[in-house]
Amino acid sequence: MSKKYYLTTAIAYTSGKPHIGNTYEAILADSIVRYKRLEGYDVRFQTGTDEHGQKVEIKAEEAGITPKEFVDKVAGEIKDIWDLVGTSYDRFIRTTDPDHEKQVQKIFKKLYEQGDIYKGEYEGLYCTPCESFFTEAQLVDGKCPDCGREVKPAKEEAYFLKLSKYEDRLIEHINSHPEFIQPESRKNEMMKNFILPGLQDLCVSRTSFTWGIPVDFDEGHVVYVWIDALSNYITGLGYDVDGDSDELYKDFWPADLHLIGKDILRFHTIYWPIMLMALDIPLPKQIFGHPWLLQGDDKMSKSKGNVLYADDLIKVFGVDAIRFFVLHEMPFESDGTITVELIVERINSELANTLGNLVNRTISMSNKYFDGIVEDMGVEDEMDAEYKETILNAQKKASECMESLHVADAITEVFNLFKRCNKYIDETMPWALAKEEDKQDRLKTVLYNLFEGITIGASLLEPFMPETSKKILEQINAQPRAFDDMEEFGKYPSGNKITDSPEILFQRLKLEDIEL
Repeated sequence: MSKKYYLTTAIAYTSGKPHIGNTYEAILADSIVRYKRLEGYDVRFQTGTDEHGQKVEIKAEEAGITPKEFVDKVAGEIKDIWDLVGTSYDRFIRTTDPDHEKQVQKIFKKLYEQGDIYKGEYEGLYCTPCESFFTEAQLVDGKCPDCGREVKPAKEEAYFLKLSKYEDRLIEHINSHPEFIQPESRKNEMMKNFILPGLQDLCVSRTSFTWGIPVDFDEGHVVYVWIDALSNYITGLGYDVDGDSDELYKDFWPADLHLIGKDILRFHTIYWPIMLMALDIPLPKQIFGHPWLLQGDDKMSKSKGNVLYADDLIKVFGVDAIRFFVLHEMPFESDGTITVELIVERINSELANTLGNLVNRTISMSNKYFDGIVEDMGVEDEMDAEYKETILNAQKKASECMESLHVADAITEVFNLFKRCNKYIDETMPWALAKEEDKQDRLKTVLYNLFEGITIGASLLEPFMPETSKKILEQINAQPRAFDDMEEFGKYPSGNKITDSPEILFQRLKLEDIEL
């Protein structure tokens, strides 16, 4: 039986079209699951949309349509963008899906019946965009600590989840599972700012709007975002409160990784684990709060007018160039930057020069000297050993980076392989060998070694740049190399015929020609 791996992204809120910063998470998740598949895992990848709440109700009213019509349109846009950037999800869950809604009602009822949810009254300061209540002490300069907008006093009857009851158990779990919250700096922040000062019970129902899953035993109440949205990670696997869960749930829960933005870490590391403890369900193995992708030095926001959208960028630069950029430029912990200038610079230096040029000139030399027939004549030189070692080490190095979710570093390792191939061309000087009659077999061996290196590199590139990987392998007439076969040099079939008309993978760009 193959090893199982279950990864989820946060579900995107359907208040509007996602920008490239939101889309980054879907691309990051996709690169991780594709790499896991390459390693031989049986993967389950879930993403989707969070569709209830006051904000949606207001936006739908402004648009003159029903909330359901509004979320159908926005969820469709989000799904289209996720598909456009090549995310290979197994389920795109929507919180308006009937199977999800039914289980959320059952979860709420169970928690109420066992005394983990109780009825009370909420009075506090409310931020409508964040759909969150805050105490005076939590405000920053009198405004919402999450988004910086105005908060208003609000009071309403509500149900509450007893966070305080599970506080000690949560602290014990975090302390005894150091890998549970990553990166480490975010874990320390959560403990210091939110958990150790003492947990307040959480408001989990609302009466001030109607667009939500009804609490089926108390008319007028709708289930609030936390229980509704967070439950998707188990409902999407067919979890059933009454014990009649699908095989998917039995196979894939607990999740190996919840991949989320650092701004929603609190909900995933406090509210979600406590909900699971109350339901007597195992906790996910890891929650990773990734950094933000900034436009210049600023967080992207529609109100600032500094938003870049994935579909606009892809029209100009192509899917894989954008995937490469966001994956390669995002650090592990600190925020990354995206600008058109930086994209152009990276495309020219890494994609056109390092990768595109390598593939193009290797194919061109093979066609020029041997009519595109690639043969290993076994004529080795002392410089070959170190070259081969570098090629064969790339997979191991990339895998170590991926294991700790250092995705940008993994891509760097793959590009180090391509750089080593370029250096090998400079060292062996095929153009000089071509002029000497007695060096033809050595020249054939050099070109063979290059095609072998490119095959391994292109196969390792697939999780990050799937289209480019496929194009390279097609041009050199090679099959994707299986993960275990990357530890042995010389699997490229000797006598293979490559394409006689190589396609330029990435054109060099001029900044002044770019129109977004």
